[in-house]
Amino acid sequence: MNEFLNQVYFDNSVRAYIAVGVTILIVILFKKYIAHYLALAIFKILKLRWKNIDFIAFRSLAVKPLGLFFAVLITVTALDKLTLPAELEFSLYKVTFRELLRMTGTFLIIFTFFQFVIKMIDFIMLMVQGVYMKGQTGAGSHQLVFFFKDLIKVLVGLIGLLFILKYTFNYDIKGLLTGLSIVGAAVALALKESLENLIASFIIFFDKPFATGDAVKLNSVSGVVEKIGLRSTRIRSDAKSYITVPNKQMVDSILDNQSSRVQRRAELKLELSSSTTPAAVEKLLGGIREILTGGGVIASSAFVTGITANAILINCEYFTGANISEYNRIREQNTLKILGLLEELNITTAQSVSDIKIIRDEPAGPAV
Repeated sequence: MNEFLNQVYFDNSVRAYIAVGVTILIVILFKKYIAHYLALAIFKILKLRWKNIDFIAFRSLAVKPLGLFFAVLITVTALDKLTLPAELEFSLYKVTFRELLRMTGTFLIIFTFFQFVIKMIDFIMLMVQGVYMKGQTGAGSHQLVFFFKDLIKVLVGLIGLLFILKYTFNYDIKGLLTGLSIVGAAVALALKESLENLIASFIIFFDKPFATGDAVKLNSVSGVVEKIGLRSTRIRSDAKSYITVPNKQMVDSILDNQSSRVQRRAELKLELSSSTTPAAVEKLLGGIREILTGGGVIASSAFVTGITANAILINCEYFTGANISEYNRIREQNTLKILGLLEELNITTAQSVSDIKIIRDEPAGPAV
């Protein structure tokens, strides 16, 4: 038996082939269970620092990428124990097969490791979101967490790319970083407006003048905010069109957040006929004030604002709750009641009067 195990094929003994094959087979078959217990060990370590960690959420995010990383690491390490046969010592485009194998193994280890790190970022942000949302009631209060999660994942991805360039392709990243800094300065000047919008997005996330789901009015644009991005804000307009507004404009312009209003104002202007008697006007004002003390009206006023040649001017103003449907109902109801009161008191509104004068030229008299 030992003679068989010690036999050498392609510069490696049978014993070495069996050891490597069994190791890889065990890892492939029990990868899921090994990853589960590794995740459990990491979870217990994290539990010492953070008490409110959800193991189910952690396991659902960590087990698969952790198992893949562990399988790749063990497989590459096991294969490295074998001696590369002399028959495979050849070059492909000035790259030896041995170097190609090394580059492939290093790439897979770095790639799967950073894939696991990105999943851990998802879990950490999930925890942060749970803590952050406890004291937040706004519809878009979680927007900042999502923004930073995407930003951190991009930065981690860039770091992973640098690791691949450094350890897989033996690229000098110092020169690359120096070149990127110079290129970055040039790009920053070229993308000045985009950077201003990016900074404005930070202001929106921290200052929170509005959030996703808020009804806003900006200059001639009004609608509901559907998404706040890094460069622009998407608004579903009242006409149901999709409007994209740069974040810089959302910050610099005067913005009316209509979702933050606590009351709605209604106004009704009456122009009574100038022949209306003071007593009738007094009765009308008393009736209007009584109508405006009805249900749903928070505060109200009704008074004579002026007298013109053709009309007596009355202004009615009242406030309701912020709900638009309730506001429209109350406004319609009060307007109809005031019209009925005008009819009951036999008061007419002022009519526009146009005087037409016809001027005729007198015929010229006989010449003297």
